[in-house]
Amino acid sequence: MSHGKEKRGAQPPTLQRRTNHDLPEEIVLEILAKQPVKSLLRFRCVCKRWYSSIANPSFISTHLSNNHHNQGLVIHLAKNIRIPSSGRLDRQVCTLARDRTFETISKFPIPFTFNSWFLVLAGSCNGILCFSDYMTPGCNDVYLWNPSIRMFKRLPDTCLTQLRKVALGFGYDSHTNDYKVVKFSSTVAEPMPPPEVEVYSLSSDSWKRIELGISWRPNVVYRNFNFTLTFPVVSGHLHWMIEMIEEGGGQEGRSTAMILSFDLNSEKFKELPLPDEEGSCFKKGLTSFKEKLALIKFGSGVQPHSVLLCSIWVMREYGVFDSWNKLCVLTIQILTDFIGFTKYGALIRKKTWLVSANGVLKSKDKCVLIDPETLHEKEIITQADSQLNVATYMENLTLLDGANVVSYKEDLLCV
Repeated sequence: MSHGKEKRGAQPPTLQRRTNHDLPEEIVLEILAKQPVKSLLRFRCVCKRWYSSIANPSFISTHLSNNHHNQGLVIHLAKNIRIPSSGRLDRQVCTLARDRTFETISKFPIPFTFNSWFLVLAGSCNGILCFSDYMTPGCNDVYLWNPSIRMFKRLPDTCLTQLRKVALGFGYDSHTNDYKVVKFSSTVAEPMPPPEVEVYSLSSDSWKRIELGISWRPNVVYRNFNFTLTFPVVSGHLHWMIEMIEEGGGQEGRSTAMILSFDLNSEKFKELPLPDEEGSCFKKGLTSFKEKLALIKFGSGVQPHSVLLCSIWVMREYGVFDSWNKLCVLTIQILTDFIGFTKYGALIRKKTWLVSANGVLKSKDKCVLIDPETLHEKEIITQADSQLNVATYMENLTLLDGANVVSYKEDLLCV
């Protein structure tokens, strides 16, 4: 009897053996590399192996490649911090929205503070935002911020003198999987010597001096890198529109301009051609349109009813002079009305309307999306009372494995 009970109580041999159903590690990593950032941050708690794999630079690069086209998001913020009467600065907030509609998804408070009150978005690339206060004399802080993983990094100080005119550019070198900040520093001497250049590499976490390496305009007494838009990255190159005044031969100062291009991989500069001048033009700037380099020219219309005109040119084939093509011409009220383009090619601009309130006319600002081919307008909801920075946004794991990176726990603002 006892023998029979033992036999009935025994487990079948097939249930006693443990079968290993684990997938090969390379397949697991391939699956993980296609997951959203929020999920990957949670998956790091599964085991030590997953934790180290997700923070590995190779995995971060693969995840970026897999999700590079899963965009459709923009991030926008007011350009200037206004000092309230209390003298205390409110924290800046970035708004995450859908590209085609600008419908707000969430808001990110900027987690770091500057010694000055003038905050500048120096660039945005793959969801990494570069901020600086270089517009304030004597200030030299530069930050890289990844809102999707709540991490930021203050860059080390440069060796160039702080009390100079400065311009920054920010871009991604896909060949080496590295993010770079390019900094120009200029003196105010006359004639002005060529600017000095430093390049910061995220992979080495350091700055280095480099030579401009191209011939420079002689007798320059004024030079301006600045424009209302961030400097664009197109075809692996950063771009600056530089406007200058040259003197010589006892004649009145002559205005000239050049497009300066920086190869993020080779770290070499070159000059790109401008389209031929037509009509009056008193201000130029650069942006990107559907991943092509775009030139913005501001000029006046024909008298006597002169209006401010904004003509937009697109370089259809990178670096080729004959490929410049005029996209459209718009009438605007002030230079800062032009905000930029979405990834899909819609133009973003601010318009001011007169509305009647209790019999009194008041101005009201709003932002619109404009189809550059049909000029059809669609109103969008943004911080229309402020000048705006707008940048394409995507989730990214960059900075997750970085040195000297600060992590913070602040939640998104509810909307």
